[in-house]
Formats: sequence, C-alpha cells, structure tokens
Amino acid sequence: MSIQTRLQLLGVFCAIFIFTQAKGQIGSSTYSSIGVGDMNNSGLTQNQAMGGLGISYGDAWSVNQVNPALTVKNNVFNFQAAFNYKRYRASTESSSSTLDGGGLSYVTVSLPVKPRKWTVGLGLDQISTVDYEHLVESPVVNSDLYSISRMRGRGGISEVYLNTGFELFKNFNVGLQGGYIFGSTIKHQQITLTDEDGITAGGQSEYYSRLTINDFSFKGGVHYALRTGDRSRLNFGAIYQAFGNLDGKMFAKMADIGEASDEDSDGQTVFENEKGNIYLPNKLGYGVSFEKINKFVIGLEAQHQDFTQYESFVGRNDDLGSSFRVGLGGQFIPDIYSIESIFMRSTFRAGIEFEQTPYLIGENKVNDIGINFGASIPMNSLSLLNFAVKFGQRGTTNDGLVKEEYFKFSLGFSINDNSWFYKKVFE
Repeated sequence: MSIQTRLQLLGVFCAIFIFTQAKGQIGSSTYSSIGVGDMNNSGLTQNQAMGGLGISYGDAWSVNQVNPALTVKNNVFNFQAAFNYKRYRASTESSSSTLDGGGLSYVTVSLPVKPRKWTVGLGLDQISTVDYEHLVESPVVNSDLYSISRMRGRGGISEVYLNTGFELFKNFNVGLQGGYIFGSTIKHQQITLTDEDGITAGGQSEYYSRLTINDFSFKGGVHYALRTGDRSRLNFGAIYQAFGNLDGKMFAKMADIGEASDEDSDGQTVFENEKGNIYLPNKLGYGVSFEKINKFVIGLEAQHQDFTQYESFVGRNDDLGSSFRVGLGGQFIPDIYSIESIFMRSTFRAGIEFEQTPYLIGENKVNDIGINFGASIPMNSLSLLNFAVKFGQRGTTNDGLVKEEYFKFSLGFSINDNSWFYKKVFE
C-alpha cells in the first residue's frame, strides 16, 4: 500500500471522527438513564460474534481493541471500522414499545513497527451510550390532576486512544493504551399537569441537564501463549483499565418546556457550567482460550467493574452495584488455504454471554443474556467483510421492572496490507 493510500485512509479516519461528533451514537437501552449509560464491554465486530472473546485471543487480520498486548499480532497494516444497528422491545406488566437506532461503532488503525515484535495503533471507540425515552403518568395525591413526565436522554462517553504492544520475551506480550475520554450526556425531563380529560392544567416545566466529560484513561494488558503441540496453544490474557475521577462540567436548568436548554432564557439555573468530576470505577478482565492455529479457537473470559464505587457529578451512587460479565465463544475456519472457495476461507464465529449489569432497581438486579454469531468473509487476499448478530434479553417485568428483548447487528470491514510487512522483511 502506497504512502498516499495510507494517508487517504487516515483522512477517512478523521472524517468519520468528525461525523461521529456531529451525529452521535444511538440505539442503547431503557436502563441507560442510570449512571453513565450502557457500558461497551464486547469489543469490535469479530469479538462481539464470539461473546466478547478478545482478552486472550487475537489474530493477524483483525485489530484487537480489547487487549493492547495482542496488537502485536497485527503483522500487517490494518484499518477497521463498523456500524451498528439495534432494535429492542421494551415491556412492562401493562405495556410495551419497540425502539431502534444505529450509528458508527468504531474506527481503528493498527501499524506494525517491527512485525510480530512491536505494533502501534490508534482508534475511536464508545465507552458508554445513553439513549432512552420514558413516559410516566401518575395521579397527583389529594387532587383530580394527573402528572405526565416525559424523560429522554442522548449521548455518552467516547474515547480516542493510542496503544502499543510488544513482545517482551518469547510467547509473552505486554501492551499499553492511553485514551482521551470525552463526550456529553444530555437529559430532559418534562412535567405536565392535566385534568381527567387530558387538558393541560397550569404550567409546564422542564429540567434540562448537560454533563460534559474531558479527561484521560489508561489500560494495560498481558498475553502469554503456551505451546501444547506443533499447531496448537493455550492462550492466557488479562487487562486492567483505569478510569477513576473524570473531570467535566455540568449545566442544569429548570424552565418552561423548550427553554431550559437555552442558557439565556428565564428559569432557575442549578449548575452554570460548573466544573467537577464523576468517579468511574476501574475495570479488570481475564480469560483463557485454546487455539488450533488457522483452524479453530474456543475461549472463556470474564470482566469485573465495581459500580458501588461510582459517583455522579453531585456525589450520588445512583444505586448501582457491581457488574460482572462472562463470555464463552469461539471461531472456526473450514480451510484457510482453499483457493477456489471463499466459504472455506471464511471465519465463522459463535458465542454466548451473560452479564450481571450494575443496575439495581430496588433490591432487584438486572441481568442480561445473549447468543451471538457472525463471520469474516474474505474480500480479496487479505481484506475482510465482518458481521456480528446478537439476540438477547435484559431484565424482567417482575416487580415493576422493564424487560428488553433485543436484536443487535454490527457490519464492518478490515482493510489489510502486507506490503509494509514485506518491505520490513526485505530491507
């Protein structure tokens, strides 16, 4: 790949970055109104198809964003991006509704400085997503009036990161990642009083809040491959991502509906772009996988994040608990050396994942379980078309909770180039 082509790809990266800031991320969860929203723990498209597998396993043809130690596997230049779509049905004991949305998931680049020894990369990824709409109608005590509360939220936290992975000694890799955390979460709550006939009674008010985060995070990772045969190995991996206190500022205001977001309108300003921070707990992950080289992989991985330590901008915990996620998944290649059949050279993936989310509604924990599958289809000798599908369920309708039955689809591509590798080999 020529230098001009590489610069064009980096131009695409920057253009997509700008597009992301303009359009944002959509398609999340009813529960994303709590805390910082829905956390992204499943990695890139190829990881998602295997139930999030990526801490202990990576390959040469796909960027590994989960464990920076595995970036060293990328011995060719790799540009990868994907878009997502989510459709879910949210149900209570008395009603249900269907919502959907989609957007850019990630953009990432990996570049081998010394193939199989040292690799660097950069990317844009989501850490959390907020996207919800609630409508609550309830009678006002000791009156004939009803209160209608409309709540909606958009936004989330994103990360631009630089990472590097290198082989410390044979079969043992380490990696480091530094990221710039940024993003805004905008929440509206509109309250209207009506009489028994639905006619507005009295004034209408809106509470508007905008939390903007700007800070840094760091991630470390290790990976060790234990040879168990000529063409097989047992892989071990671990990651630790440090968030801690994230600096930001808050604007919040109570005013008439449609005017609360205007800083110059009449109303009661609660926070006037006041500086402060939130505390986002650190994340630990680990896993093991068995690999038959260029044939199949199966692995089991887990991640922990103790949200009992979480603190919002105003110092509240938002009744969050400890989260735990476990994924079991793998992949299979029928015949990687097949010349005539694209099907035989394709990589097929499947997995299952269970997550005890940090959301606590009263004394009830909200669990999420899903099945995943997907594939990477060769587009030429090196580049791939990637897709992943997930069917899942979160929560229950018991005790007044919301049950979400959802479908997720991720479609992306990997553009690989080995001229960088051969140039290094033959210089």
